[in-house]
Amino acid sequence: MLNKIKFRSMKNTRILLLSMLSLFLVFSACTKDDDATINESEVLATYLESTNSPLMKDFVNTDMPTIMPASEVKTLNETGQVYIIDIRSATDFATGHIANAHNVALGDILTHMDALDLTPYTKVAIVCYTGQTAGFAASLLRIMGYDKVYSMKWGMSSWNADFAGKWNTAVSNGNAYATQFTSDVTEKGPIGDLPVLSTGKTTGQEILEARMNTVLLDGFANITSTVVFENPSNYYIVNYWPANHYTDPGHIPGAIQYTPKETIKLAADLKTLPTDKTIVVYCYTGQTSAFLTAYLRLLGYDAKSLLYGANGMIYDKMVAGGLTIFSDAQIMGYDCE
Repeated sequence: MLNKIKFRSMKNTRILLLSMLSLFLVFSACTKDDDATINESEVLATYLESTNSPLMKDFVNTDMPTIMPASEVKTLNETGQVYIIDIRSATDFATGHIANAHNVALGDILTHMDALDLTPYTKVAIVCYTGQTAGFAASLLRIMGYDKVYSMKWGMSSWNADFAGKWNTAVSNGNAYATQFTSDVTEKGPIGDLPVLSTGKTTGQEILEARMNTVLLDGFANITSTVVFENPSNYYIVNYWPANHYTDPGHIPGAIQYTPKETIKLAADLKTLPTDKTIVVYCYTGQTSAFLTAYLRLLGYDAKSLLYGANGMIYDKMVAGGLTIFSDAQIMGYDCE
């Protein structure tokens, strides 16, 4: 009888141990599942807004955009203080470029930067046709910690009249939507979730590096005003300039105002941006919106920069309001090689 009791006791003990082991395995599996489903976009946004980011600051809400005029590029170039990267096509680069400029494709720009010793240089100037693709590239490089990087304002259009065709065309057609701009207020969307990323990484720096490769390979994401006005309801349109200009000179019908350096962060209105709709960002010239678009795409948003901004839609209103415009006065007439 005693042996039977001991046997039952040992059997019950084994059952208890197996039950505890099963619960442990289930708990461990749940923990792993929880780890596997972290919101990578939120981890990345939190990281980029913190002092732990490569720039040790929230770039989007402090220094962005970092833009320098052609006159400064010229002055620094004459004393060897600026490293110039021209991201136009090799064909266009060959037809004329700034002395000492290096022709680098957008997709290769981070690899190129990583291999440089920038100690001798005060600044790095990214140059394109109009200043817009350069803004996109400069934003990504800044976010990666390259604090000497600037885009050249207006691109090669500002360097010499021979390259100003794209901006001249944009402003010559720049009043096409002047009668359609409105002062009616459209409220921001409800607070929701951030986009879902699936890099498989867990830290902010690892996610940033993975996303950076993807965004660079995708290239500068942009859209024209013609496409937007054909079906404006297809887009969540971000008017990225101060609130007083939202009503005067007005905005694209249905556009929602977001204030630069204030609203695109987790504690403000970042989560009001939708994850199920293309986001169109526009500013005065398309240059600042290119900077912001780069950041939003890193976080996983389907964001696009509206080319030439308000200059390409309400040019005369911009002139009347004393706002930033491209004109002949912006063309410096500097020499090229």
